[in-house]
Amino acid sequence: MALDPGLAGRTFAPTPPYTVSREKIAEFTAAVGAEPLDGGSIAPPTFPIVVAFQALTRLMTEPGVGIELHNVVHAEQRFDVVRPVRAGDELFAELTVDSVRSTAGTDLIATRTSVRTTSGEPVATAFATLAHRAAAA
Repeated sequence: MALDPGLAGRTFAPTPPYTVSREKIAEFTAAVGAEPLDGGSIAPPTFPIVVAFQALTRLMTEPGVGIELHNVVHAEQRFDVVRPVRAGDELFAELTVDSVRSTAGTDLIATRTSVRTTSGEPVATAFATLAHRAAAA
């Protein structure tokens, strides 16, 4: 069964604040094979995925949305970075479903996640497309 196209335009509640530490930056840098920036106090440009993924997880597990996690493939990801993430930042993410399109039994869910500091300063926008194939009826 296809997802409800009315999901498009829906914005989900913000994630809880996430405190960025030098340790978390070091873990992420090591995981992606990046070089430390500014002595490890500045995160790689893709670090906002840490917070944005919390918002994606909320979308995929929200009761009533109808997404079955075992039937999801992460099809696309990109970032528009406003400023670097720094140790000491407190970040949160707010996800909006931009569109839901069904084709050949697969739902394509385009999302936009705004990542900001708890004081409201924009940090990045993460765009993701999920491909979801519902289980056979």
